[in-house]
Order: sequence, then C-alpha cells, then structure tokens
Amino acid sequence: MVRWKLEQMGVEFATNGAVVSVRMDRTPRPINVITSPYPGFATDLQSPIMALSCLAEGASYIRETIFDGRYTLVGELNKMGARVELDGSAVIVHGPTAFEGARVVAHDLRTGIALVLAGLAAAGETTVMPGYPIDRGHAAIAERFNALGADIWAELC
Repeated sequence: MVRWKLEQMGVEFATNGAVVSVRMDRTPRPINVITSPYPGFATDLQSPIMALSCLAEGASYIRETIFDGRYTLVGELNKMGARVELDGSAVIVHGPTAFEGARVVAHDLRTGIALVLAGLAAAGETTVMPGYPIDRGHAAIAERFNALGADIWAELC
C-alpha cells in the first residue's frame, strides 16, 4: 500500500536483487490517505507521508482511523512554513511548501522522523528535540543520512 501511494505521488522504484533504488525527478503529486490495519496504509507511516505531502503541488487529504493524537505533527510542520490544517478527523495539507528551518518538537518516534525528513528539505537549520524518540526507532540515523549526502548530526543526552 505504501509503495502504491508513493508511486501515485510520482516516486519511481527500481529493484536489483535485494537493493531498491528510489527516485523522484518532479514535484510530488497530492494524495489521499486513510490509515487502516494491514493490508491498508500503516498508521506508523502517516507522519512521514504528511511531511512529503507538504511538498506536493496541491491539496492532500490524510485521515487517521487507528490512533487519536497522531496529528501532533501538524503544528510542528506549520512552524516550518507548511500550511496544514486539522479538519475534524482529517488533515488537509496545502502544498507546495518551501520548508524553513525551525526548532521543532518530536512528540514521538513517528513525528520525530517526519520532522527530520522535513528538515532535510528545509532551507536553513532545523533542530528536532528531543532526539531520543528518533534514536529509539532509527539507530545511527545521522550517519545513515550523511552516507546519502545529508548534513545532519545527532546530539543525544
């Protein structure tokens, strides 16, 4: 389901054995996402797809049906210049966003990694705090992104 949604946005996938290459040479297209149990769209990936949707040309709609409180990302993305609005049980993402670096709060692991992704697309410096929720689910994230050409570091206390 996730690959299908990413392909709808314009992401291209190529496989070579166990290696998957991903590329996108254009502005993402907007999407509609409704989270649901397997085999539906995983609630754990709702935050990262929201961050990506901010870059899309047009309005994307995201509806969380599994966990209340998964929309804490909305306010943090808006701090970075996004135009994301909560509309009842759904979120409307108005893109495209030219993210600006900001100090943002990782309320949980999912919000944290989505903010790291938004920060990578932002102009200027983004500080995501605290770092421990991100590190808990994504060990050595700074090293892994730097290996891909990012300029990111982690300070864990």
